[in-house]
Amino acid sequence: MLDKTDLPKHPYSRDNRPGLQAPDFDLEEVDLVFLQKSQEFIRRHTKERPDQPFFLFHSAQAVHLPSFPADRFKGKTKAGPHGDFIFELDHVVGELLKTLEKTGSADNTLVIFTSDNGPETGSVYHMRKDHQHDGARPWRGMKRDNWEGGHRVPFIVRWPGKIPSGSRTAQTICVSDIMATCAAIVGAKLPNDAAEDSVDLSPILKGTDDGQPLREFTLHQTISLALAIRQGDWKYLDHGGSGGNRYEKHRLLKQWHIPDPLPAQLYNLADDPAETKNLLRAEPMIAKRLKAKLDQFVKTGRSGPIR
Repeated sequence: MLDKTDLPKHPYSRDNRPGLQAPDFDLEEVDLVFLQKSQEFIRRHTKERPDQPFFLFHSAQAVHLPSFPADRFKGKTKAGPHGDFIFELDHVVGELLKTLEKTGSADNTLVIFTSDNGPETGSVYHMRKDHQHDGARPWRGMKRDNWEGGHRVPFIVRWPGKIPSGSRTAQTICVSDIMATCAAIVGAKLPNDAAEDSVDLSPILKGTDDGQPLREFTLHQTISLALAIRQGDWKYLDHGGSGGNRYEKHRLLKQWHIPDPLPAQLYNLADDPAETKNLLRAEPMIAKRLKAKLDQFVKTGRSGPIR
């Protein structure tokens, strides 16, 4: 069982739950072990099967809580343990890219860097308080919420010869789209009952899209399974409050609680990216239309195209 006796104790060391672990498992050094294993895989594959494609999914412990940077990264920033942890994540990504370069596979490899959700409540609170840093800014909310801070994350793609360096897109995308996108790139046929919310975004990566939305609607879901739907700049939340974190009762978040008696929410993210003006009563027809579309997706069990 996990022994916390010798682990660091600070505001960012919480959310460290008990459980079984391997005898040599080191919570502070594990990200460097992950890095070593991924590098070994890339080197081995490119040496033994240089003509065969590979798929590597690298999940980092950083920057999820608890913030336990490895010894070599402690004190590398002026933003405490969590800042050091972010620094370590930067190092890991950089070393993986260097490994691709050294093995000669960088120019023929699609690299995607992203996250599954926004920043954790504890790290947001303490980083704001201790270091005036806000991982969710300028969005409202954080992990578990249906507000933008819960879902809007970096999505960085590197594909030499396909994606011009420094280019951007205004298209709305979702992590669920990676499945259909990669399938299209490698010519795989997805069955209709797989990846039901996935949209092929390869035209965006290849620069062949015409600017029209490839993903017309985007679904959001919270830890409580509360749902929201976005179309263009409009976003409808089929519930009151965050749908996730209980701000009014949370020991850290209650200071940011904003009462709203309405049963649902509607925001225009172009005019109000911080989601401060609930337009549910001002734009009832837009809310009704998005609500109907959300109900349709729930009933049919999919929001992606029929294949």
